[in-house]
Formats: sequence, C-alpha cells, structure tokens
Amino acid sequence: MRFDGRKQDQLREVTMTCGYIETAYRSVLVSFGNTRVICTATVEDKVPHWLKGSGQGWVSAEYSMLPAATEQRNQREVNKGKQSGRTQEIQRLIGRSLRAVTDLTKIPNVTIWFDCDVIEADGGTRTAAITGAFLALKMTAEGLLKEGRISEDPIKEHLAAVSTGVLHGKALLDLAYLEDVAVDVDMNLVMTESGRFVEIQGTGEESTFSKEELSTMIDLGSQGIKELIEKQKAAMKKILIASRNKGKIAELEKILMPLGFSVSSLLDYPEMADIPETGATFKENALIKARFAAETTGIPALADDSGLEVDILDGRPGIYSARFAGDHADDQQNNRKLLEELSGVSPKERTARYVCALTIYDPEKGILAETEGTCEGQILENERGTGGFGYDPLFYLPDFDQTFAEIPLDIKNRISHRGRALQRLKETLKNL
Repeated sequence: MRFDGRKQDQLREVTMTCGYIETAYRSVLVSFGNTRVICTATVEDKVPHWLKGSGQGWVSAEYSMLPAATEQRNQREVNKGKQSGRTQEIQRLIGRSLRAVTDLTKIPNVTIWFDCDVIEADGGTRTAAITGAFLALKMTAEGLLKEGRISEDPIKEHLAAVSTGVLHGKALLDLAYLEDVAVDVDMNLVMTESGRFVEIQGTGEESTFSKEELSTMIDLGSQGIKELIEKQKAAMKKILIASRNKGKIAELEKILMPLGFSVSSLLDYPEMADIPETGATFKENALIKARFAAETTGIPALADDSGLEVDILDGRPGIYSARFAGDHADDQQNNRKLLEELSGVSPKERTARYVCALTIYDPEKGILAETEGTCEGQILENERGTGGFGYDPLFYLPDFDQTFAEIPLDIKNRISHRGRALQRLKETLKNL
C-alpha cells in the first residue's frame, strides 16, 4: 500500500466538473486527488499568420500555476519578465497532444485556445491538464457543430494522460507529489483511446531502468488512461430536450452544452408521436412530456412547459400559449390574436409575464428535479425585433427598453423565465 492507501495500479480520486467557469466558451475543473486544474476554451475566428489561406484551423494552449498552488508561494512569471522553461515545455506538450487528435482541416479559419491554470499542485499537473483540456476540446467541438460554425466533427478519438514511476523497485500509477520527488524513475504518458501514443516522457531520476520496467510502466499507464477516458465520457452527460420547438431547443442548448451535456431533442426522433399536453398547469405538462420522452428513449429528459400570462386576460393564453389561435397556429397567428384581444387596452394595463416550469426525469430514478421561473414585462401594441420566437416580439422589458426579440441571446438566457428556472436547476444538472 502507498502512503495514501492506494494500490500500485490505482488512480487517485479523479473528478471532472464541466461548466466550472461560466464566462468561458467551455470549461472543465479536473481533479487528480489534490491536484486541481481549471481548463478553459476560447474560440477565435482567425488563425496564426502562417496558416492564413491554408483552409486549416489551429489548437494551442497556455499553462500557468497560481502562486499559492504549492505550499511555498511561486512568484508570478509575468513579474519575472519571462516564462520558465518548464512552463513552455508543458504548454507545448498540451497543445501538440490536443492537435494529435484534432483534424485541423475540419476547423477552418478557427483557433481554439486552451488555458490550463493549476490552482492546487500535488503532482501530475501536466497530465491532469491534458486530460481536462481534451474534455473541454470535445465539448467545444460539439458546440461549434451545433452552432453551424463547423460542418464535421474534428475529433479523431479520445485522449488522456497519466504519470507513472518506479519507487523501490515497484511501478506506481498516478504519482502524488510525495512520490514524484522520491521515485527512481519518472514517466508521463499521453495516449489515445485506440492505444496509440502521442508522447512518452521517461527519465531515470536516480537510476537507470530496464526494458522490463519500461514495459511495466507503459502497461500500467495504458490501463490508467483507459480509466480516465471512461471518466471523460461519463462527465459528458446525455440529456434529451423533450421539444420540437427549434427556438426553445436553441435556447436550452446554449445553456446546457457548456455544462458538459451532449444534447439531443425530439427533432432527432421524428418517429416519436407528439406528446399530449393534458395537464392543467405548466408543471403538470412539463412532467408529462419529460416522463414520456425519457421512458421512450431511455435517456434522461428535460422538459419545459412555458407560456405567457396576461393579467387583464385573467392569465390567458397560459398553458394554451402555443395554440392560442388554434391547434395548428404559428407564432404570427398567435401574436395577431393576442393583439386583437388587447385592442384598446392602455399600456399600463398590458402587464404580463412569461412562466416556465422545468422537469428533469430519469427513466430509472423518476423525477430528479422540478422548478419554475418567471419574467415580468408588458405587451406592446406592435411587434419589435427579429430574434426569439413565440410572443417575444411583443414582450417588452421596461428595464432594458427592448423586447425579447431585440435583446441579445446571452442576456436573454440570464433573465428569461427559462434562464431563471435553469439557474435554479444548475447544481442538479452538474451532478446529474
């Protein structure tokens, strides 16, 4: 047994939390025991000058360690005036590891930057950074595909990295700091899911090592990397949006995908029958849709039932918002009917709110969470804006002097009824 109670071939406790930094395009907090690294992705619609006109994109990385990541404070390299050789070596390793499993021709004219910041170091920071950055890369590729910014998946296969070493004649997997400083042989492996190596960094720290020891460390590391790739896949959770409304799906994808979800919707299941919304409330309808979708597909489903409540109309159209003007009415027809019913009503009396009820339903565990969100506003006399969907061109927010059809999507997602409901579900979604 090792000093922390692990067996020779045992990884430290590994966790990967997607969506850790909300301002990043995609982000992952990866922990190997007490080593913790924040990996964030940023997408730029340009490439380095040497790639202009090549039809290729680029993937690169930067690495740094917070001053308090170790017991003894590290001076910030920016204050030293230059990066250390170690920092340059590690960030180059991260970049070329990610490029090894990325078809750069499938991300034309796009650069994806990965910033790997060590917030606590207890050995294996470079291997943790590579493992977390790949997960952020996978999430980024899915996001760019959903947004139509690329047309093909550029990821060739999964990738992870782990450390191994030899201490007192015994090969060990995933070295913590106390082992890393004491081993006779130190090795880092970067490997793909199919078992191909990107890099093998092996050094005899205190002694030489044999072919047999090399083979043992490679076998040990290979097994560890297989386990890490399974953890990466588990961190990207599947969820089904129980809707065929393209506007609603787009809004939910924008919120869900940065949290590490692989998102599908009822548009991916054209053979599935329409789900009857027979509930008397938004909450009841959300549960009906989520349960039906989850039990039909076997995938955890997120359903919302949302609509517009107008005070002077005694809360109508309410749960009938999507079919206010008839069972097969479109947005234009519903908006026209709403304006007709509010004809002659003064602006002060045109108060209204959007309401959203959300339910997450697991086919095995049942209801995982339920919540509601609201957003207050007014109904205008004329439509404004070309964004959004449903009643958005008429739903006016006095604090912003804009309708939901005019306001930027990132702001709308934070303040909307759906965005507020999802914020309340965020911790449940992260741990789903």
